[in-house]
Amino acid sequence: MARLHFFVEGQTEQTFADTVLKPHLADFCVYMQKPVLIAHARKKGRIHRGGGRNFTAMQNDITRRLKEDSERDVFFTTMIDLYALHANFPGLEEAEKLRMDPYRRVEALEKSWLDETGDNRFIPFIQLHEFEAYLFSDVSRLALFFDNASSGIAALQKIVDDVQSPEQIDDGQHTAPSKRIIEQFPEYRDLKPTVGPQAAETIGLENIRSKCLHFKRWIERLEKLGGQSLREP
Repeated sequence: MARLHFFVEGQTEQTFADTVLKPHLADFCVYMQKPVLIAHARKKGRIHRGGGRNFTAMQNDITRRLKEDSERDVFFTTMIDLYALHANFPGLEEAEKLRMDPYRRVEALEKSWLDETGDNRFIPFIQLHEFEAYLFSDVSRLALFFDNASSGIAALQKIVDDVQSPEQIDDGQHTAPSKRIIEQFPEYRDLKPTVGPQAAETIGLENIRSKCLHFKRWIERLEKLGGQSLREP
């Protein structure tokens, strides 16, 4: 068995990790601690959390937790966005040369983060390009949350049809996955922390991982942390 500390960028990821990933990983003897919002600042001795926009604060948060829980069967992972990644992130300039290959780009950034941390118990995960990409695994499920959704869903499905994977939907200021959903369903802007995880849960973890390669590889790595699975062969 293994224990897993989980740092997330926002409430959407926090709920998704707690309600979807936590019970799934438990089947593989990987027991997730309560997911926490990653630090973005420390002022007057107080840690401010959420947002993931300050690498130094994030790194200090992770390093501190690594030192506090130093057992070999304890692991640490993250769930932050590649979209609008903070300018002081290690290896960012070099990774920009790979912008046309998003998978190589995000893998290079994760390696830089691991190298910066220097602890193999740390499994950095950076989302391509943000959580809402996973909702494009089956945009029809958004009809469960919004009225008169057919035209909006059709517009989002057209976006899906133009890419090989939802993870390849780009990270422009107005064209990131969440921006595209909000364009069709403006209510999502305020409902994101509740509708996002619920929609992902109805889509299903297996459906998401079948269409999102980077996400799939990360989940498979987490599953292996606990050793022998509790699932029946």
